[in-house]
Amino acid sequence: MSSGIVIAIIVAVVVIVLAIGLWTAVRRRHLRDRFGAEYERAVEAEGGHRAAERDLRAREERHDDLDLKPLASTARQQYARDWNSVQEHFVDRPQEAVGEADQLVTRLMKERGYPTEGYEQQVKDLSVEHGRTLEHYRAAHEVNARAGGRQTTTEELRGAMVHYRALFDDLLTNGDRPGQQRA
Repeated sequence: MSSGIVIAIIVAVVVIVLAIGLWTAVRRRHLRDRFGAEYERAVEAEGGHRAAERDLRAREERHDDLDLKPLASTARQQYARDWNSVQEHFVDRPQEAVGEADQLVTRLMKERGYPTEGYEQQVKDLSVEHGRTLEHYRAAHEVNARAGGRQTTTEELRGAMVHYRALFDDLLTNGDRPGQQRA
């Protein structure tokens, strides 16, 4: 082989390797931007970037198949009133109010079109559009699970209400962020 052909082959291989590296970096950045802290959680849970990115892409595909819908203005107003009622119950019955908050968030998820059977699947489905508030949901869920056994303080219950409120507000506003267009 002539040296010109060898150089052309080497250049072609380098270009291909660079293109693959760039493509991988763009995909990784997309997933990090979309999932936020959930990206790192997935890397840790899955034991590496490749497995985590495969899982996150599968979540995106499942999410694309969901029939998600925005709430009508009247439904948003009713949910806001329902939330205010739950908050009022907190004063006299904090444990029950946290349970009511969980039920209200689940009802709102269902009305938006999210499947609501199974907490782990809920978390995965929510992670695609609501990754920024997902840690709030996890924290609230953990406190709610302990509240049934009366293993929580009033301060923990108050924190759970704040955490539920973060996801509730995100779902209520359809997850819109400034500059985000919805179909």
